[in-house]
Amino acid sequence: MSKRLVILSDIWGCKKGLWITSYLGYLQSYFDITFYDCRELGYVDTRTNSADDLHNAFMDGGMERAVKQLLEKEKEPAHYLTFCAGSTIAWKAALQGLPIKCLYAISPFNLPGSLEKPDIPVNLLYGEYQKLTPDEQRSPEKGLTIESIPRFGHELYTDEKIIQKVCLDLLENHFNIHFKAVS
Repeated sequence: MSKRLVILSDIWGCKKGLWITSYLGYLQSYFDITFYDCRELGYVDTRTNSADDLHNAFMDGGMERAVKQLLEKEKEPAHYLTFCAGSTIAWKAALQGLPIKCLYAISPFNLPGSLEKPDIPVNLLYGEYQKLTPDEQRSPEKGLTIESIPRFGHELYTDEKIIQKVCLDLLENHFNIHFKAVS
């Protein structure tokens, strides 16, 4: 039986999500993948097209609706790969009992330094130029790793080099699948 991997989109969902196909291409051979569009989970109007309007829609109830939907849909333990709003949704759902084995969260927003951490292994990945990142002093917390990638901003997860890095991290570090070096 293959391992379950749940992927939660960024704030744009499938609308600007061609990059997600790269993650799926690398990972689908190794995992039983379930993908959620966060806009659909949060019942956020798909006609909303600006980043500010989307952010406001998530902050004005979309985030909580998405958390509730995820808790209703996911009952079995799984590994989570999440982006932007999806990372925040998974974090909050984990605090409410979502059965997560580990969380690899890329560019989550609105995770203030004082926020309670779920009792699961968490990797947070940010771009160096991203605003509002958690205090790196939290990194020594049990099960929390914070990594900042130089010369990248918030949407670093759409870059092919980062996609490859994340997929290799997931396979090697979190799922104990190792690859031989090609000479």
